[in-house]
Amino acid sequence: MTFHDYFAKAQSIKGLDKALWPVLESITSASVKVSHDLQKAALLDGVLGAQGGQNIQGEEQQKLDVIADIAFINAFENCGSVAGIGSEENEAHLAFDTEKTKSASYVVLFDPLDGSSNIDVNVSVGTIFSIYKRTSKYGQAATLEDMLQAGGKQTVAGYVLYGTSTMLVLSWGDGVQGFTLDPSSGTFILSHSNMRMPESSRLYSMNEGNIKECEPGVAAYIAFCQSKENDYNGPYSGRYIGSLVADFHRSLIKGGIYIYPNVPAAPKGRLRLLYECNPLAFIAEQAGGLATTGRKRILEIEPEALHERAPLFIGSKNMVEKAMSFLN
Repeated sequence: MTFHDYFAKAQSIKGLDKALWPVLESITSASVKVSHDLQKAALLDGVLGAQGGQNIQGEEQQKLDVIADIAFINAFENCGSVAGIGSEENEAHLAFDTEKTKSASYVVLFDPLDGSSNIDVNVSVGTIFSIYKRTSKYGQAATLEDMLQAGGKQTVAGYVLYGTSTMLVLSWGDGVQGFTLDPSSGTFILSHSNMRMPESSRLYSMNEGNIKECEPGVAAYIAFCQSKENDYNGPYSGRYIGSLVADFHRSLIKGGIYIYPNVPAAPKGRLRLLYECNPLAFIAEQAGGLATTGRKRILEIEPEALHERAPLFIGSKNMVEKAMSFLN
């Protein structure tokens, strides 16, 4: 079943807003373009490598960060159902300025190319997105307040994984569905129906280079994972790709926990709440998993800034609960 047919069926049964489809179609069309760009990046001049500047996060922009950002912004602006966007690559939110977009129902927050520093070494990367109903008055430009909504209010959340195959994984609050791109037709086909995250696993994912900088509870949990005194009576397997979408996708399929804690150099964490933590938290919960800061549910946080950061403990329910027990 194609993604379009799946949405049409869900719209008929669940009464989904028909204005939502142009937004989703924008995501699929832009992600197909980005997928093609990534596949041939090493063959084209001026595509791989750093752009030569930094984004608002202070991170070095890759050339494909900018290419992907433009592709998604153009797709959202032209679809007619998006009033404005917030992107990792732009300091301020962008309100579209036509009469049609001023009356559009939705805003989108997104990371156009998560893990882009891995592109030059051919590691999986992804796009993460979050769709909300706007809260501002229709007929006027979208506002920052439209973007600053708690994750529990997301209408749709998802990601596109550019790996050995290109996959779209998303939820509109009725479970999690996975669609794989058929490169011959450029169409996303339902391949993973009603995805569920195992409640436990012996896989953990964390950059342990900072372990001595973490609070004692995090270090104690990692020691528990590595010991013979845990629920598996033997060390867990450490799996860390360094590409958030890829690390999360593995947990969704095989179970596991992904940890990106706060450290003294980043007391609020490093991952962005609105377009990294929130959409993945929505997916995790819809698949039976959990997502917290280590102490608080991610989807309950009331954001105060577009690029707000948060610690993240996400993955299999039993594993996240166990990790939290070491912190409380």
